[in-house]
Amino acid sequence: MRVTFTVNGRRETADDVWEGESLLYVLRERVGLPGSKNACEQGECGSCTVHLDGTPVCACLVAAGQAEGREVRTVEGLADGDRLDPVQEAFVECGAVQCGFCTPGLVVQAHDLIERVAQPSDAEIREALAGNLCRCTGYEKILDAVRLAAARKAAAS
Repeated sequence: MRVTFTVNGRRETADDVWEGESLLYVLRERVGLPGSKNACEQGECGSCTVHLDGTPVCACLVAAGQAEGREVRTVEGLADGDRLDPVQEAFVECGAVQCGFCTPGLVVQAHDLIERVAQPSDAEIREALAGNLCRCTGYEKILDAVRLAAARKAAAS
């Protein structure tokens, strides 16, 4: 089957997609966007989180055909050219990036949270990131990064 959708503002077409192929596979292997990570393939870790029509989803659980005609935004699409998104910058500044496997999904999820809740509480941050697993950082630096990004966005508004 052929799947045509918009990824990070660009129209993309993938040919010869088989019915069981995931959106994650199409993004990484056919479109050339390796930011979303392939970790568990069961929707348990959040490493493959992307926005699908503005809603965070685990791309490993979305059949590629379900993206037909829809908008996908990946971690790569958060940046503005060479300028990182404030959430991406905060993750780097706070040292919330270690092995990097969980980082793309956490960044996408944190970005979504800050778009919905200008100054999230620690409880709101923890709840929003509950579906994203990290084995390296212990989460404190991740929480610091989300707090910093939210504070900067609020100050800029």
